[in-house]
Amino acid sequence: MEKENNKTGLETSLKSLDTEEFIDIHFYRPIGYHWALFFKKLSISPNSVTIASIFLGIAAGIFFYFDEIEATLCGIFLLIWANSYDSADGQLARLTGQKSELGRILDGVCGDIWFITIYVSLCLRLSPEGWGIWIWILAAVTGYCHSKQAAMADYYRNIHLFFLKGKSGSELDNSEQQKKVYQKLSWRHDFSKKTILFFYKNYTISQERLSPKFQLFFKATKEKYGEDLPQSLRDEFRTLSKPLMTYTNILSFNTRIIVLFIGLLINEPWIYFVFEITVLNLLLIYMIMRHESCCKKLYNQLS
Repeated sequence: MEKENNKTGLETSLKSLDTEEFIDIHFYRPIGYHWALFFKKLSISPNSVTIASIFLGIAAGIFFYFDEIEATLCGIFLLIWANSYDSADGQLARLTGQKSELGRILDGVCGDIWFITIYVSLCLRLSPEGWGIWIWILAAVTGYCHSKQAAMADYYRNIHLFFLKGKSGSELDNSEQQKKVYQKLSWRHDFSKKTILFFYKNYTISQERLSPKFQLFFKATKEKYGEDLPQSLRDEFRTLSKPLMTYTNILSFNTRIIVLFIGLLINEPWIYFVFEITVLNLLLIYMIMRHESCCKKLYNQLS
């Protein structure tokens, strides 16, 4: 009975099985759930857990600067620990009801800070080995591609959750909403929050620019049904969108981090940059095309 209750508790801390990856379900989510229960007992907020994961991720990136196997293993351990905290903060928020706009933004910024640190460390590590300025150029291009990959993967997951669970079960944002919040804040009194929202506002704009067919379809659903979408439309969207969740998971964390770990362990970390620019970019393009095609089909049905 205790095992069954634990399983039920774990499931309530998840967003949706539709959007969860195999490694997350069987590794990070169970670990994150136990961390969430621990932090709940100590009355630690989800945002505090997110901040702790940022520092762990930064420490991991610093260890990746060194080419000794001991440093590499320490960095791998710290990054796994950081990601377990990144899993725990969302689970803690769902278990305690402490969801917030700031928490959503911090969670998105968290991974960016990890990878900026990792990219800089890898560049500093490879520069003396004959790469020179070229590794910095390669890292800059890779970082730009990474930002688009992660942004669209996150966007498509939240779109899927919106049609599956409704507004309360999703973190789907739009740029107009973020602009209104941003304009209400004062630089004098809300400097830090307004600065974060400035970048988050542009983040949502970039997501919308890469999904024009979805924007048309979503606007049409609101004009026709308002906030009360018919279940038949929700079911049809879920059927078309669910296969794409596999690609969003590949573009998120686990696949890319496995390639990073392999590159570090064989002392060829540049492999990670090449993998992101080639394999993951091709996957991103394919995912966008598939999603846009699905949205075009549904939009034509509505029209």
